Amino acid sequence: MKSGIAEVLEVHEKGRRDTLIPILQEIQEKEGYLSEEAVVEVGKHLDIPSSRIYGVATFYNQFRFQPTGRYHIQVCRGTACHVLGSATVLEHLEKLLHIKAGQTTRDGLFSMEIVACIGACGLAPVINVNGEFHAQVDAEKVAAIMEEYRKREETL
Repeated sequence: MKSGIAEVLEVHEKGRRDTLIPILQEIQEKEGYLSEEAVVEVGKHLDIPSSRIYGVATFYNQFRFQPTGRYHIQVCRGTACHVLGSATVLEHLEKLLHIKAGQTTRDGLFSMEIVACIGACGLAPVINVNGEFHAQVDAEKVAAIMEEYRKREETL
């Protein structure tokens, strides 16, 4: 069975450097993140040094270099969310989960990222967990939400 990396590279012409970003996006979609192996393989395919690929990928905040948790949390830090307390929500999540934005919990259950705007300003502050929106969150609600996801895990 081919890896997701090989599947993506197979449909992209060798040496076409203008396909770098679409290739990275496709690999991340298949694999969940950009591994060291993926960066090396893309470099070989496009004849680009790995360091240059990392330079491009780290410029864009859409790319991740670690696998996400089973429950991936997006914390909105847009203007409405900021004004209504998303900084406090973020701080509370960091304390609850013992991770910072961009990290994954040791058990692989949760990962977290900060997003500029989720587009749900009327629900601010808002977090998104695997596509499920949670509106008007505060420290107390966030604790209950995380507990709900932990309980879901226990029933699996």
